[in-house]
Amino acid sequence: MKKILALLLALVMILGMTACGAQNNDGADKMKVGFIFLHDENSTYDKNFITAAVEACNEMGVTMVQKTQIPESNECYEAAKELIEVEDCDIIFADSFGHESFLMKAAQEYPDVQFCHATGTQAHTAGLANFHNAFASIYEGRYMAGVVAGLKLKEMMDADKTIVPKMGYVGAFTFAEVISGYTSFYLGAKSIVPEVTMDVKFTGSWYDEEKEKQAAQALIDGGCVLISQHADSMGAPTACENAKVPNVSYNGSTAAACPETFLVSSRINWVPYFKYMITQVKNGEAIATDWTGTIETGSVMLTELGKNVAAGTADKLAAVEAGLKDGSINVFDTANWTKDGKKLTSYMADVDFDTDYAKDTEAIENGVFYESKHRSGPYFDIEIDGITLLDRNYG
Repeated sequence: MKKILALLLALVMILGMTACGAQNNDGADKMKVGFIFLHDENSTYDKNFITAAVEACNEMGVTMVQKTQIPESNECYEAAKELIEVEDCDIIFADSFGHESFLMKAAQEYPDVQFCHATGTQAHTAGLANFHNAFASIYEGRYMAGVVAGLKLKEMMDADKTIVPKMGYVGAFTFAEVISGYTSFYLGAKSIVPEVTMDVKFTGSWYDEEKEKQAAQALIDGGCVLISQHADSMGAPTACENAKVPNVSYNGSTAAACPETFLVSSRINWVPYFKYMITQVKNGEAIATDWTGTIETGSVMLTELGKNVAAGTADKLAAVEAGLKDGSINVFDTANWTKDGKKLTSYMADVDFDTDYAKDTEAIENGVFYESKHRSGPYFDIEIDGITLLDRNYG
């Protein structure tokens, strides 16, 4: 009997060790993804990324580790290093343009870890197998948001013949990403109200609520009757709500905080990309060096419409989206805009990264400036007629 009990006890111990070993292995093998965010959830820009990261990681069954309030400095490199050496992350993702060079430094040091970066420009020429850029054709989303703005302008002008159709735009920096965004928004509005003009002010910061609020107020004081933005706080929407001026926000709905003036917001949905990069690493397959999300991939989205949009807006948006999908509408069709009074037939864009910012790639083909064709990060930097830059800020 004692021998039998001893054998049973030994068997139980072996089974217990096996079970524990399996559990530990599962835990050790579970993929970890590290995220580096410029700000936190108080920034509409970063909140959009954070929400997508949580959703994608939960759906894919991987562990999310995040670092917030990481500036565009060597702190990004140190954060990446800690996510690898302390947290044992398999993928590192950073969300801000200025993070890129510091993330590349980490990628060179840790070749077995995959590094993915939003809005960047260098991956396609860097020659690093583990460094990747990603963005989306958000200019299409901004164009659709501009259509919403144009319809509202037309409604306002029909109701009050004294209204001058001038819009305002609060931008962060005078970079191609911002220029591409405000131009596509303007062209969307112009497709509805051909005589519309737009003034732009730059804050010199991705997130500065007071500066954004002041910029929006200055635009309103200057006669702008509708405001949009490429900046990340509630500053501009708040100024619009206080002044009862219609507003198109960015990266998320402001309907709850600004119910009387919110029209719509465009945003990049990062869930498809996060799921893609995780799947590639899980399967031992390469991540695309330069990835561009589209309307079709679910990466370009609009929020719900505000309660005070013009009648017929939803139907018009559906038609515009269909045109963007089938190619009958091209955002930067040169037939619809001019530069110094002339239609452009050729334009050399700065696509390949270099410190001299050399214009290296022909971007206009068959009468269309093709954004996102030669790299995912925006490179439309033409200052077209109808848009006035009231100041400039290059950081």
